[in-house]
Amino acid sequence: MKTKRLLAASLLTLSLGQIFGASDNQISESQQKWIAAYEKQENVPVPEKMLINTDSEPDLKTGFVSLYNGKNLDGWTPLGGHCTFEAKGKSIVGTTVPASPSTYLSTLKDDYTDFIFTAEVKWVVDGNTGFMFRGQVKDGKDGSKTVFGPQAEMEADSKKRFWSGGIYGQSCGGWYYPLWLNAHEEARNAIDRDGWNRMTIKAEGKVVKTWINGVPAAHWTNDEYLKGFFSLQVHSGKEGKVRCRNIKVKELD
Repeated sequence: MKTKRLLAASLLTLSLGQIFGASDNQISESQQKWIAAYEKQENVPVPEKMLINTDSEPDLKTGFVSLYNGKNLDGWTPLGGHCTFEAKGKSIVGTTVPASPSTYLSTLKDDYTDFIFTAEVKWVVDGNTGFMFRGQVKDGKDGSKTVFGPQAEMEADSKKRFWSGGIYGQSCGGWYYPLWLNAHEEARNAIDRDGWNRMTIKAEGKVVKTWINGVPAAHWTNDEYLKGFFSLQVHSGKEGKVRCRNIKVKELD
């Protein structure tokens, strides 16, 4: 039923767009190929019902607490696989280890609720990464730990869909908020592959919004994931290396 609704909505917005001009809530022509890839995921949204973030990025200058001390990884713990994280001066460096599951360097504090979170990422070796927020963890029967919940994506360039700033349901049903609409064109073009890229996440109650290098990206609502930890992700794969810096949070009253 959900698949039929998605396809019907896509076809409807496409036909209306041809008559009246492109709609912000229409899946972009460049993104049409991803419909078939994700239409069966549990979380996939109906395009015409997706909310659009039009807010300016929050002020990032005052009231923030750094989550990285610049010396070591005190206050953090790795969960999931055995990809590596190292404190390297102003940055935390995450490196993919072949055959390892995705790994999440997670804050020991696990009760963040409403906040503005921001961090900068630079790819050293292309790979998928991102930031878990309000993350959760569960124990597996084999003693492993599975991290799950919402993640603000920082995508590998090799995917060529440019959804950095979108929100993925890690180990809980797939894409909550893919950046595939006409409205997301500027966000899809906001990444500097050779430089530093800033992710900002604002969560207040059920409303979550993201910005990528100051450009509005996601606007997602949920009533399931309202409290949890932050994680830096290094995705499974053959290779990948990222640097993260200026990792900080401002908790909101």
